[in-house]
Parts: sequence; C-alpha cells; structure tokens
Amino acid sequence: MPPTVLLSCESLTKSYGVKPLFTDLSLGLCEGDHVGLIGPNGSGKSTLLKILAGLEEPDQGTRSVRRHLRIGYVPQAPLFAEQQSVEEALWHTLMDEGFDPHDQGARVAKALSLGGFLRSDQTVSTLSGGWKKRLAIARSLMLEPDVLLLDEPTNHLDVEGILWLEGLLKAEPHAFIVISHDRRFLESISTRIWELNRQYPNGLFEAKGRYSEFLEQRDAALQAQADYQSSLANRVRREVEWLRRGPKARTTKAKARIDQAGRMIDELTEIESRQSKAPAGIDFTASGRRSKKLIEVVGLGKTLGAQPIVHNLDLQVGPGERIGLLGPNGSGKSTLLKLLAGTLPPDAGTITHAERLRVVTFEQHRESLDQQATLRRALAPAGGDAVVYQDRSVHLVSWAKRFLFRPEQLDLPVSRLSGGEQARLLIARLMLQLADLLILDEPTNDLDIPTLDVLEDSLLEFTGALILVTHDRWLLDRVSTRLLALDGMGQAEWFADYAQWEASQARKAIEMNKLPTAKERVNHAGPSKRKGLSYKEQKEWDQIEAAILEAEERVTTSQAAANDSAIASSAAELQERYALLHAAQADVERLYARWAELEEKRAQAAQRIPP
Repeated sequence: MPPTVLLSCESLTKSYGVKPLFTDLSLGLCEGDHVGLIGPNGSGKSTLLKILAGLEEPDQGTRSVRRHLRIGYVPQAPLFAEQQSVEEALWHTLMDEGFDPHDQGARVAKALSLGGFLRSDQTVSTLSGGWKKRLAIARSLMLEPDVLLLDEPTNHLDVEGILWLEGLLKAEPHAFIVISHDRRFLESISTRIWELNRQYPNGLFEAKGRYSEFLEQRDAALQAQADYQSSLANRVRREVEWLRRGPKARTTKAKARIDQAGRMIDELTEIESRQSKAPAGIDFTASGRRSKKLIEVVGLGKTLGAQPIVHNLDLQVGPGERIGLLGPNGSGKSTLLKLLAGTLPPDAGTITHAERLRVVTFEQHRESLDQQATLRRALAPAGGDAVVYQDRSVHLVSWAKRFLFRPEQLDLPVSRLSGGEQARLLIARLMLQLADLLILDEPTNDLDIPTLDVLEDSLLEFTGALILVTHDRWLLDRVSTRLLALDGMGQAEWFADYAQWEASQARKAIEMNKLPTAKERVNHAGPSKRKGLSYKEQKEWDQIEAAILEAEERVTTSQAAANDSAIASSAAELQERYALLHAAQADVERLYARWAELEEKRAQAAQRIPP
C-alpha cells in the first residue's frame, strides 16, 4: 500500500520582480518523510516553505493539503512578546490556538521538558538567540502538528543545541521538512533530500536516504546529464553544419530533419541556460613560510569578568596544522582566537609569534566591513578598477564575478548585501592577503552548500596554519587535524576528531545525570553517631538510608518514563507520568529533611555529653 500524501504542490511558479525563483515545480510529502531541503542561496527555499505552510501564495500552481492536517512552521527569525516569561509565551500560544484549558498544563509541561528549560519564569528578552530558537521549536511541537516545517532551525544553536534538535527530530514519528546548510545535521536526521536548483530539468532533484547517499545519487545524475548534453551538442553541431549547406525543405524527410534540428538546438539552449553558475572561487594564499613554530603558547590564562576562558593552556601551531575549536556558546572560543591573533592580552602565560608572522582573520560579526561603502570600494579599498591577486592584476568586475557578484551590484552599499554576500565579500578581501596563519571565526554563517564545499576544499589545500571556529560540524571534522574543546569553566581538552569529542560528551552526560546516592550524601556529613535518639528514632535512623536510596531510584525511573518519546503525543499519559515524577521527588526531599532533623538532634545530644 503506497504511503499517504499529506501535502503536495503542482506546477508551482514564483517570481520576485522579473527574477523567477522556480517554475513548474511539483513535489509531495508523505507520512513519515523526514526531508532535508537544500539549494543555493536565492533558489527560493524559504519561499517554498512558506507556500507549503499556507503563508504565501504562488504566482501559479496549486497546493493540496490532506483534510484536518495540522501544520507547524518555525521561521528563521521567530517572534515572541519579549516581556513575557517562557511559560507565559507557551500559555498564550495555546490560548491563541483555542486549545482546551484542561489540556494546556500538560502541553506547557511537555514543551518546557522538550526544550530543556530549567527556569520557566525567565523572560524571553533575556534568552540568547539559541534559546529563543529552542523555545520556537518546543512551542511548535507542543501543538502536536502532523507536519513540521523548519526554516534554518540550527541557526544560533551551539553544538549542544544542534545535538538536542537532532535527538528530537530523529525520534519524531511525523513528517517534517527542514531547510539547512548543516551537512552533518542533514546526514543525521534526513530520510530524503530535496535540492531546489534550476540546473535540474524539473527544478528539483529528489533522493531517498541520507545526505551522503544524496551526494552519490546527485553525482551520478549530473554525470548522466553531462554525458547527454555532450552527445546532444555533437548532434547539434552536425545538424548545424548540414543546415549551413542550405537544404531545401521540399521533401517530407528534409522538412522533418530541419524541424528535428530546431528542436535539438532549442533543447541544448535550454539545458545550457539552466546550468548553475559556478560556486564562488575561494583560494587562500599561503606565504610558503617554512618555520616549524608559528605560534607557541605556554601557561595561557584569561578571565573575562567572572568567567574563566582558559587556564594554564599550552599550545604549538606549525604550518599545515588545522585546529578546530569546540565549546558551547559563551565558552570563550572567539576570545581565544583574539588572544592567539595578538589583539587581546592574556592575564597569564606567554604567546610567542614567529618573527613577522602574517595573520589573516575572519571575524564573526564582520566588524571590518564599512556598511556605508560601496561594494566596489569594499572589494578594492586602495581604489582603481583592479586588484592584485597572487602577483597578478585582476579587473574588478572579474574579481567580483569570482564571488558571484553581478556588475550592477558594484555601486550598491555593503548594507544592502545579504548575509551570505557579506560573508563572500569578507572572504574576497582576505584572499588578497598573504597568510602564514588563518584565524576564522564562524566563516560559514549564511553560506550555501555549494560555497561551503568550495571553502572546504580551499582550506584543505591551504599550506599555512589554520585555527577555525564553526558550528558546521561536517566542515570542522573534514578540515581539522585536531580539535581543542573549551568547557566554559577555563578547562580545555584535546581530541583527535569530532567522533571522539562526541563520545566524551555522551560519557559526561551519563555521569552528570547520575544522582548522588543517599550513602554518598549521608556520609558527606561524616560518620554517623546515634546518641540522643529514642528507640523509635534509632530504628528510623537505621532504615532511612535505604529509604532514600529507594526513593531516588523511583525518581530516576519516573524521569525516564516522563522523557519517553513514545508517549510524547499523549497529553493524559504525559500528565500522569509527571505527577508520579513530582511525587517521587517530594518523597526524596521529605526523607532528606527528616534525615537532617535526626542528624541535628543527634549532634545536639553529642554536644551535651562531656568528653
């Protein structure tokens, strides 16, 4: 029996001004589909998602939705009432959607649990971008949609947040479509990939399986398309030569051949017209320096405010080394980059640079870009209509085209450029500088997958040293020769690759989730002395440790039951399991309070007995 189609569109066409985003596009989403939607910047991914969500109308074509289908949509920049608390934002959503008031408490509890919010009274305005994104995702899941549409959900999430989202989506039984440039994320959560791109005959390439399987299927399809195009070009060449000899269309056979030649020429022209433009040409230039040590760090220490960034860090960096930095948001990765670049002094230790070390830096927030300058002057700050790249003069228009800028954009102010265009502009400026060491802070933000592939290849070919911060785990793992992980408390640890770091995080999570045993907590107060207790209290004291252990076991079991994804969609069962969890936690608190009371009574009695 074929799977049920939940959401589909037929012959969609959408344009902005004279620029068509997609033409005659058709697709369908079935039950259980986990779709990763990719494509170059400007291909219309976000617009397509809005059309599927019913938030925007196509110029032509139809959208079909199964009856009573509930659709959840999480935009790139979710909106909240900033002065509301996290819990209030969730309650207001349920009231706006008209949910049964008796059902709202369980849904809010579920959303807080799914999002990992420890304080439900925290105001939305105090949340970071990553936690606002968590709130938006939890808010959408709280409504129990049949189809979930997510536009760049990993934006602003740190690695921990991305792993949290991966866990949710991998366990999600319902269908979803996710727009993302994070290739490792797509590999983890997708069972199908859709690539929206005009280079394909129907504007869309679909592949079943993970992202790596999509790459294999796409390469095979593109190779077949290239072979066909080459064959067609040869046939067209022969027909054009025949036509130049001026055949007379007097016979049916000759007329048919002329018509066929015309159709082949039109087909070849159409294929060539939809070929995608080449990705940005990125090629950092190494100085060729042979020094074994470019940077040597001994006993480095730095604290900002009350937060320790690093403590007693030793580090050596030589040519060909590519170090990736890991750590949660706010752990100090960007601060460490500034320390290594020499733009921020350390509190302790020494940082020694090789003589005349040439450092090229990509800053996360693009502070070096003058937003009021024109693109022309930003590309060539020294003036003129050319730049010097690898000792060669390159005309400014050609240099701009290498980074996918059109000639008519050269007189636009930088502030009018998109995030991806500003990232490409910054890379274009960096490429004009010889470098011994590249320090890149989130260079992948806003870049599409084709540009990420080219950036990755360029960094692999760069012969100098590289220190990289990025949330793109695919790039980080492929490019880095070793990883340095910051924990946000001043400690740093080395790892060979991302898999080793991920395994370490899993072990730490298991250890952190273990509750301290009653024996550990009771023994922390020292050896027990039973003086001053009545016979009944003495008996209670003898049994209280076992009672606490049993109560803590119930908490652990109840917590696991409440977090069981199998019952996440059942509000009644979820509410019942949370009630059992709260009751078990109350028992633990009551027993510890009684233990403290008996311990205090014993201690007072001990003080009255002379030594």
